[in-house]
Formats: sequence, structure tokens, C-alpha cells
Amino acid sequence: MEVSPDIKVSARQVFGLDVDMEIPAFSQTHELVPDVDESYLFDHDTTLAILAGFAYNRRVMVQGYHGTGKSTHIEQVSSRLNWPCVRVNLDSHISRIDLVGKDAIVLREGQQVTEFREGILPWAFQSAVALVFDEYDAGRPDVMFVIQRVLEAQGKMTLLDTNRVLTPNPSFRLFATTNTIGLGDTSGLYHGTQQINQGQMDRWNIVATLNYLPHDKEMNIVLAKAPAYDTTEGRETVSNMVRVADLSRAGFINGDISTVMSPRTVITWAENTQIFGDIALAFRLTFLNKCDELERPIVAEYYQRCMGMDLPEAAVSPSTVRQ
Repeated sequence: MEVSPDIKVSARQVFGLDVDMEIPAFSQTHELVPDVDESYLFDHDTTLAILAGFAYNRRVMVQGYHGTGKSTHIEQVSSRLNWPCVRVNLDSHISRIDLVGKDAIVLREGQQVTEFREGILPWAFQSAVALVFDEYDAGRPDVMFVIQRVLEAQGKMTLLDTNRVLTPNPSFRLFATTNTIGLGDTSGLYHGTQQINQGQMDRWNIVATLNYLPHDKEMNIVLAKAPAYDTTEGRETVSNMVRVADLSRAGFINGDISTVMSPRTVITWAENTQIFGDIALAFRLTFLNKCDELERPIVAEYYQRCMGMDLPEAAVSPSTVRQ
């Protein structure tokens, strides 16, 4: 993709931020541009960090608990800028070969020949693309060292396989999402995460934190995704749902439970309630059944406190549940 941003958009007009920032954007859309979610609610600080990444070619990492919408946040910003965006999940199966490329046998004029096929990183590096590394703290060490060189805004990338030195496209942008902050997982919630080389962490210009939102903001997000609840009674129900999620997060922080309700879980619970017509059944199928059996009475107690209804799993004295 040889195109370049050809217009500028106002952060104030497009994203509702109270700042005088203009961000380069594309006037034409592209197949790699994410779909616009008109109901998406932007977090002020995270949006500002991502916009700085696009406008000033900063390397931006978004850190936070699962389900808070880190990757979606980057996608929704890029969708409004018409900026092509590609996400790569750095799970344990992604290898250096997947990122850089490998030799492949191809047919050339009827003859089988071996030629080097570039991976996603060299291709994106030379394109007007926002590349997002999801689960960045789960990447393998060999993969992380490949990424380290391209973290420098003006850094070049050397392809040893072809003896080529690649120059970045002026419109190439790099983002990452991570559950931890590069120091490994001390909570036990995110198995498989690694400590990130501090020399590499130092190359991320901006680190934004996107964690669980205040009660009213989370309510508005759920209502935007499930507008059928936007009535007096429905808003009270959603408020109580978010209160259950708040208790689960407090319980997680206190060490009472090991499974936590994300905003995504609350939205799914609201949607499943519409499907099953039973809020208690939807809660059980959406969240409770994911919990450790020994912790389900505690979670059922959270439900009873907020929704005013007992669940069969609440076969425990309230005194055993920490206040």
C-alpha cells in the first residue's frame, strides 16, 4: 500500500477530546480498516495516547485487565482515521519465522524454485498500516528480539535471509496491548505471560492504562451495546449488573475469588438475558459456570446482594463471605 494520509481530522470534533490536536487520516477507506462501531465510548486518556501514536509516530502500549477493550480501542480510533489496521496475537505458537518470513517452494515458469516469502512484520513495516501486537507480554523471547529493532521510530529492519535492509513506511505505526506491565504476572491471573526486557520496554514511548471504568461509565457502555435496557427499569437492572461486576473485582483484589467479571462479561450477560428471558439463568451461563466450584457460593452471594435473588449456588452462610 503506497498511499499516505491525505487529510487531517480534529481530535475535538471526531473523538470529543478537549485538545487542539489534528491527526493525519485517509480520505478513502481500505479493506483493512476496521468497521466503525457507532456506539463505542472512548476513554479520554487512552484515546489521547493512541492519537499521539498516529499523529507523531509514537510507539504506544495499552495495558490493562482483560475485557476492558484495549485492542478494540485502537481499532475504533484507526477506523475513524481510515487507517488500515492489522492485529497479531503473540501467543506461544507465533515464532520468529511467522513474523519475519521463510523460504517457500514456488512454481516459476514450470520450474520449482525456492524463494523467500516475507512475514507479517516486513510487510507491515513497509506499508501504511497500524500493526497491533495483542498479548504482547506472552510473546516468546526469540519473537520479542525481532520486534525490538522496529520499535525505534526511525529504525531500519535487516532481513538476514535476503541480505536486505528495510526502511519503514512513513505511515507505519506500531501498537501493543498487554495484561501486565512488563514485569511478569504477580496476580496469578495471566498464566503464560513473561517479563519483558527492560531495554525493550524503554523503547515504548507511551504506556496507557485502560482498566475498569467508573460505575456510571460502564453502565453507559452496556446500555449502548444493549439499547433494549434503556428504560427506567432496564437502567436499574444494568446498574445492579455492574454492581455485581464491581463486587467481583473487589473480591479478586482481596483474594476471595480468582475469576473476575470484565465489562465484556457484563455486556454478554445483558445480551444473554434477552436471549433466555431469565436474568439468573443468563448469569449462571455467562459467568458463574466459569468460576471455580469452591468460589461459586461467594459469587452467588455477590449476585444476591445486588439483584435481591438467591441462586442455588449460594449454599453458604453470608458470614463466610468477606465483607
